[in-house]
Amino acid sequence: MAAARRLKRVVASQPGFINLKSTSDAADSISSRRKRVNKNKKKNWHKHSDINDVEEFLEDVRLQERTTGGLLSEKPDDNLFFLDLGQPKKKRRKKVSRPLRIDLILQHDSLVPPPKDVLAHQQPNAKKLRRIAQKAEQLAAKGVVPRRQKQLLRRQAVVRTAKKAVTEANNNPDREYYDIWGQESECCVLCACSSLCPRPEKLNEKPSVLPAVEVIAPGGSYNPDFFSHQALLEKAHEVEVKKQKEEEKIEKQLAVNKEDTATEETTFREQVEGLVEEDEEEEDAETVPNEEEEDVTVGAITQAEKKTEKQRKREKAYKIKEQQRLADRRQTGRQQQLFQLRSIKASIKQDEEKTETKQKLRKAKQEAQKAQPRRLGKLKFQPQDMEVQLSDELAGSLRQLKPEGSVLKDRFKSLQKRNLIEPRERAKFKRRLKVKYVEKRAFREIT
Repeated sequence: MAAARRLKRVVASQPGFINLKSTSDAADSISSRRKRVNKNKKKNWHKHSDINDVEEFLEDVRLQERTTGGLLSEKPDDNLFFLDLGQPKKKRRKKVSRPLRIDLILQHDSLVPPPKDVLAHQQPNAKKLRRIAQKAEQLAAKGVVPRRQKQLLRRQAVVRTAKKAVTEANNNPDREYYDIWGQESECCVLCACSSLCPRPEKLNEKPSVLPAVEVIAPGGSYNPDFFSHQALLEKAHEVEVKKQKEEEKIEKQLAVNKEDTATEETTFREQVEGLVEEDEEEEDAETVPNEEEEDVTVGAITQAEKKTEKQRKREKAYKIKEQQRLADRRQTGRQQQLFQLRSIKASIKQDEEKTETKQKLRKAKQEAQKAQPRRLGKLKFQPQDMEVQLSDELAGSLRQLKPEGSVLKDRFKSLQKRNLIEPRERAKFKRRLKVKYVEKRAFREIT
């Protein structure tokens, strides 16, 4: 700062320098310059420091960077000067389309490059990724293949021989006529290779083998044959008998047995129990401790006895003899099995036949279960009641026929039976507040 002030004084002392400030201003400046300020305090730094020359210098640097892209002192002479070769011959100028002023205003006129975005160059876990890459390079230099690359190499490439089905647009009037009720054509078959992940075969299986619409028995017709109608009535009778037996079974289980009911004699016996046999129990309690004392003394004597050396040798020899006997028995059993090859083969064959029959029965059971409704929820499937008309209720013609049942309920039960939805029951409506019946005044006047 002292050098700046010295420079200003030297410039002011030069001949021809015009001082624009008045004498009073000069006096004020001298008095302010002579004013002593404590610059050890931070609040006086900006207040009593002259930084105009520094700001002018920085503004000049910024102007040079905006206009020329750098400082003029650092530019070469070729960028600052050009060689004047005289006035060129005047040529007819062509009209050049100049941009609009509004476009010139919006153009970027600064040659200063934009600041770099530090966050754009940062990566999460960059240090870890760099370390993994260095380790991979070291393993590659040694000829070691990573585990993930080995797994990729082991995978066999999927061979897709079938071509992708090409479907025509619906708005093409020249396309071939297609009968939706006819046989399935090749263009309607979905190719397995149409997507990267093929459709699982299990999704193509139907949840039930039952048809969507079951045809009723011939006896359910409006004018059925006598024998077919009787067969349908017998079937309905069996269903009702089965229901009645189940109800009777539940009633029997819930019924109270008369033998288990309490009588006056049993109640009196329960009340007196424990009062009559006290003396006998006390005598038994006196005799039991004496017996226990004798057992304790005998046990103590047996524990105190020790085996002699002769007894130990005899036990050891007996154990060795028993082991040898078992080994000989195993050896003879193996030798006898050589002569039982035919019987062993026959037994193996019988076991295979048994397993085969079991497999067939299991498979037949599984096939039969496909036609039965599965347990999909907490409720069990309840079949719909059979819609049967008695002999005197049969109508002779379609005009006299009365409709029975509900189509909506029949379709709902069919969906449950084919395992498409779980069995459900109607939600029970529970009234929160009690209904209060009040007679209107007009009704009360009439009554």
